[in-house]
Amino acid sequence: MTSTPHPRAAIILAAGQGTRMKSPLPKVLHPVGGRAMLDHAIDAAEALGCERIVVVVGAHSPEVRDHVVRRLGEDAIAVQDPPLGTGHAVRAAESVLGDFVGQVVITYGDVPLLTAADIEPVFAAPEGVTVIGFEAADPGAYGRLVMDGDQLAAITEAKEASAEVLALTACNSGVMAAPVGLLFDLLREVRNDNAKGEFYLTDVVELARRHGAPTRAVFAAEDAVMGVNSQSELAVAEALFQKVRRDDFLAAGVTMPAPDTVHFAFDTEVGGGATIEPYVVFGPGAKIASGARIRSFSHIEGATVAAGAEVGPYARLRPGADLGENVKVGNFVEVKNVRMAAGAKANHLAYLGDGEVGAKANIGAGTIFCNYDGFFKHRTTVGEGAFVGSNSSLVAPVTIGAGAMVGSGSVITKDVAPGDLALARSAQSAKPGWAARFMETMRAKKAAKAK
Repeated sequence: MTSTPHPRAAIILAAGQGTRMKSPLPKVLHPVGGRAMLDHAIDAAEALGCERIVVVVGAHSPEVRDHVVRRLGEDAIAVQDPPLGTGHAVRAAESVLGDFVGQVVITYGDVPLLTAADIEPVFAAPEGVTVIGFEAADPGAYGRLVMDGDQLAAITEAKEASAEVLALTACNSGVMAAPVGLLFDLLREVRNDNAKGEFYLTDVVELARRHGAPTRAVFAAEDAVMGVNSQSELAVAEALFQKVRRDDFLAAGVTMPAPDTVHFAFDTEVGGGATIEPYVVFGPGAKIASGARIRSFSHIEGATVAAGAEVGPYARLRPGADLGENVKVGNFVEVKNVRMAAGAKANHLAYLGDGEVGAKANIGAGTIFCNYDGFFKHRTTVGEGAFVGSNSSLVAPVTIGAGAMVGSGSVITKDVAPGDLALARSAQSAKPGWAARFMETMRAKKAAKAK
């Protein structure tokens, strides 16, 4: 978190209806890198050292309100109802900020790639109004920044702009900072006599100049300030996010033969020297140590993988999976809430849920930890050096002692003592000649039916 000489607050605008997303999920709750866009904005505000964070929500979206309350509490909520423009939205936060004195920055819940480092320059001049601009490859419908030397003269919406102003490529991101008292004094003077009949936050710049307050612009990369208004733009934001993550990991020494096929979450940790093969997906909460190998087509979420461990191909690690050094989890193995100690192996076709596997234990193909009785989850413990034969079902709660063996095809419902062999299957019997007689009879019936 940034240490600041002046108190800071953030107002995050998240009241838009997001109709172009065409989704029942509110726009700002759509994820980028496995995290809601709104949470990315809150993360940035927290990293800036903001003492107060207010999120402006719409009355139409209780899901957004509930999301904010869970993270920041009721005191962080301001409601804009009805929606009358960005200036009106910011004014909705005035009473929530209460007696806060300091600088306030206005950001957006649908701008997921904007970081604290991008925003920090707006606080360099605490006495005036500062906006973040960007040089647009295609200015289109963006508001234009009209400069007067080093000062920002005005922000002109595209619908209100002359041909001369439309020719400008310096555009407004919408992010603005100002002393809180100055900001709300100016907003009270904003009028809605414009093409859309809305109260524009951007009018604050010209009003500030009339009052003799300094106005300026700082610039960020266009990608950093992109807003998301549709599913196609969400996909673009995700692609940009993934490129940054991949480049960071490659620079840190992570081996990725096909980085464009690897999908990271916002909090994925991978140590330099780890290898990530093609087509791996990381959900939130994955931690991969240096020297580990994640093989192709694996999915890892909420799991820890230690040095020397190998996962996959086609493996799934769910939350609580904790793989120690040199553990092997092979193809079509699912691990959930299980600690596997050093050297343990489950090479193929197994489900390990809720339990513990001791060092150098071996889990055979087709083994299942039967952890759920329809109401509660129960734990399975497999001791150090134990061997569980293929196609076994371990019905929890149950313990397989150190060095014990479970015969293939067993259904184990009772604890197995250390060093014991457990067999839990029907005795094999044979009926001499039965198969040959059966097949002869059936072939004759089939031939008769064909006549």
